[in-house]
Amino acid sequence: MTRPEGPVNAVPPVIVVIFIAIIGIEGIFSLANAGLVGGPQSVGWRLAALQDYGFFPAYLDFMLQTGQFPLDGLMRFVTYPFVNGAFTQAVIAGVMLLALGKFVGEAMRPVGLAVLFFASSIVGALVFGLIAPPQQALFGAFPAVYGFIGAYSYMLWIFYRVAGERQIAAFRLIGLLMGIQLLFAIFFDVGLTWVAELVGFAAGFALAPLLLPGGLARLRAKLQRR
Repeated sequence: MTRPEGPVNAVPPVIVVIFIAIIGIEGIFSLANAGLVGGPQSVGWRLAALQDYGFFPAYLDFMLQTGQFPLDGLMRFVTYPFVNGAFTQAVIAGVMLLALGKFVGEAMRPVGLAVLFFASSIVGALVFGLIAPPQQALFGAFPAVYGFIGAYSYMLWIFYRVAGERQIAAFRLIGLLMGIQLLFAIFFDVGLTWVAELVGFAAGFALAPLLLPGGLARLRAKLQRR
């Protein structure tokens, strides 16, 4: 008799590894803030990590203006998702990543999932860096999570088209989340981080047809028919 798989076992390993990295780093910061590790100086670990690994538009401005692309600036495009500003941010982003990674991972290979995570982070940071104030920091995994929402929305979009239903329904989740973002913006100063998240969503939606199995072949066939 085959033993049924639990919901955690169904999550692709690459997503589990990313989740552990996010939560593990946050766990160190939380323990440090509680004074359980690192001594008195550990209270500043989170702030130091945000300064060293967070993304700042000033770095992008410097690279574009000078034509120099130092590792310290480039690495921030892929390190900022692993440094969160608070415990709740890390947990919410991590849980959403697990859930969406499970759904998207049912149709996408592990390499595609990794590309989706980092490409959404990079594109989100790039656009954020072009329009946000130089010293406004971008940190946390939400741009990448929104990339998974984009890929999931694409899968729903195809499903609804095949089922003959209204494809606009595929965008209900992103519409709800953007509505919540707007509500928060009314009462709190949320800055322009929502731009990185929205761009991450667009990147995930655009990349999904390429990253899903057979995606390049389908795109090539479509272009040849034109």
